[in-house]
Amino acid sequence: MSVRLVSFLAAATALAACQPASEAPVEATETTEPALTIERLYASPSLSGATPRSLTFSPDGSRVTFLRAKEDDASVLDLWAMDIDGGEPYRLVDSQVLAPDERELTEAERQLRERARISATGIVRYDWDSQGDAILVPLDGDVFHVDVETGEARRLMETPEYETDARISPRGNFVSFIREQNLYVIDLETGEETAITTQGGDLVSFGMAEFVAQEELGRRTGYWWSPDEQFIALARVDESPVDNIQRMEIAADGSAQVVDQRYPRAGTDNATVELFIAERATGTRRQVELAETDDIYLARVNWASDSATAYIQVLNRMQNELTILAADPASGEASPWLVESTDVWINLTNDFRALADGSVLWTSEDTPGGFRHIQHRASDGSLITQVTSGEWVVDHVDAIDREAGLVYFTGWIETPLERHVYSVPLDGSAAPTRITSGQGRWSATFGRDATSFIGTYSDPETPRQTALYSVDGSRIRWIEENALVEGHPYFPYLDDHITPQYGTLTAADGTELHYELFLPADFDPDRQYPAIQYLYGGPHSQQVHRGWQSLRAQMFAQRGYVYFTLDNRGSWNRGRQFEAHLQRRMGSVEVEDQLVGLDYLKSLDFVDSERVGIWGWSYGGYMTLMTTLQAPGAYAAGVAGAPVTDWTLYDTAYTERYMDHPDANFEGYEAASVFAHLDNYETPLLLIHGMADDNVIFANSVRLYSELQQQRADFEMMTYPGQRHGVRGEDRSVHLWTMVVDYFDRKLKDRE
Repeated sequence: MSVRLVSFLAAATALAACQPASEAPVEATETTEPALTIERLYASPSLSGATPRSLTFSPDGSRVTFLRAKEDDASVLDLWAMDIDGGEPYRLVDSQVLAPDERELTEAERQLRERARISATGIVRYDWDSQGDAILVPLDGDVFHVDVETGEARRLMETPEYETDARISPRGNFVSFIREQNLYVIDLETGEETAITTQGGDLVSFGMAEFVAQEELGRRTGYWWSPDEQFIALARVDESPVDNIQRMEIAADGSAQVVDQRYPRAGTDNATVELFIAERATGTRRQVELAETDDIYLARVNWASDSATAYIQVLNRMQNELTILAADPASGEASPWLVESTDVWINLTNDFRALADGSVLWTSEDTPGGFRHIQHRASDGSLITQVTSGEWVVDHVDAIDREAGLVYFTGWIETPLERHVYSVPLDGSAAPTRITSGQGRWSATFGRDATSFIGTYSDPETPRQTALYSVDGSRIRWIEENALVEGHPYFPYLDDHITPQYGTLTAADGTELHYELFLPADFDPDRQYPAIQYLYGGPHSQQVHRGWQSLRAQMFAQRGYVYFTLDNRGSWNRGRQFEAHLQRRMGSVEVEDQLVGLDYLKSLDFVDSERVGIWGWSYGGYMTLMTTLQAPGAYAAGVAGAPVTDWTLYDTAYTERYMDHPDANFEGYEAASVFAHLDNYETPLLLIHGMADDNVIFANSVRLYSELQQQRADFEMMTYPGQRHGVRGEDRSVHLWTMVVDYFDRKLKDRE
């Protein structure tokens, strides 16, 4: 084999002498072993400290619940609670008590977790009942009903089948779940189990989301309760039109199996998705006509507060028209409530809020510049008030206080680098008022009465801190202070912590681009250092912000690297027009902007222009390939993880949204393919891919390996048996990053 497999070398590699480009080289100084080792970076407890997730108020507002990792194993989550009136947080449900030996996940559950980017085990989701008396905990393939006062857990079923997507109904009387591709309901009072559907099986499912809905549309369920519990809207998915991609999954134990995956590649047929509304008591179903064609996406389903209307969001195949239908659950008849169209694409939101008076709060990018803003619409869909406006982005609506006439939302008003919580009058009579403080990144979860919120804050020097706040932004009490004091896992490394520098560069068309720069440990401006440029580059992602950063940046900086990241045109939280620069031409403007970043990096006196590397994962892996191929020799080395190599190999919903149908944009797809540029291969690459990747399928890299071998090109590779789009687990993570650091050390530090 002409490809040299990367060996697994020790992380403690001495830093090579750094020679500046000037004629009088500066004598290299000795560098001590970095404090932050790769082994510690991926060990337990997490260096970022206790970071509760899935935070929510109990329905009665008396306590806060959240998921927290075990002290001795950061990959296993338990359910915790804290009483609002006082006292310390306490563990409400111990996952290992409920399920000491959690059984192996089914393929359906693995896919759900992969789509949701859930790598943890134990309790990964939970659901309160409406009265606040009980919590539903899916675990071990079954479902537990936990009394929050006594802590007593009742296992609702104990079946050989694996139950998924379990939820408590809106009034707390029923539990619904999916079993073997059918929707079931359990009456909690009687214990009676009812199959709402029975025809699911093989390529047909009921109540489930198809692959592209989960991965690309942000919809991971296929059923929706009405508030009065009388109706359930549910999807019927038929995957028979979808191409069957046979993947060879090679597991960690060396076993192999052929996996049949219905994977709709760009330009091919999607699954056929229909929507029905079922009467819970009788099981009678009525179909809702979604469009004149089956070639659509079912995006969202919401209910009016009185259960009289189901609002159904439908996207056309090219995703440039969104129709919201208002459907009568008793008859299934539907008519358009709102239609939005654009010459770019529709970015979906979860901000549809049906209010008690029949009106709706909604966010839309149908604004100048495509900046997402809040609208108040009447029951017939007509606009009542444009609540917010301006050249900034509403992230999402957090809560509505009808009595006070206020809307609470999270957004990026002052700068796209900071996210804060704001309030604004529902009638749009005043500008938003900022509630939160600091220069960082906030998220918020409000209680039902919108008088307080759970706020989580971080900045480049502060890992995530979570507290209970009043609506004026004053802190009531800590939930998890996570202070960087003695005893915190990161405290021993504080003296070596590096705060990034922020700045802006200008794209070729004059657009302002944001970057961040980590300087090496023991930085000496008279020396020259190797540099690494990290990138993602694709839509729906923002890498440069003033939140707590991935500690990988610290790892590289402590090893003597300058670490640089730039958000190019096409990235997130700058408005749809900023994102639309890459429309029909992926791998073009993003590359141009990253090369502007490279030019800036090389202009710095302390960067050795001959020793700059580049790396990225997923779209960032694709960008690593495209950038090095379009600027041959500009980088000394690159690392591409799980890259797309040809967009005709990627899925319909994502690819066609940005690139159009392949038949309508043949030249665009051709230019966006890595293979169109392989003749420029010069920068040595390390290529990495999980052999069971069901998102960016392994065929992307296999084809690239073959083409490079045909060219007799010098490249290195590493594959991970049994791993999907991300490499999971402590041991594999240590292996992966030891390999990557060693590769950059050899290519950048050992280079004469």
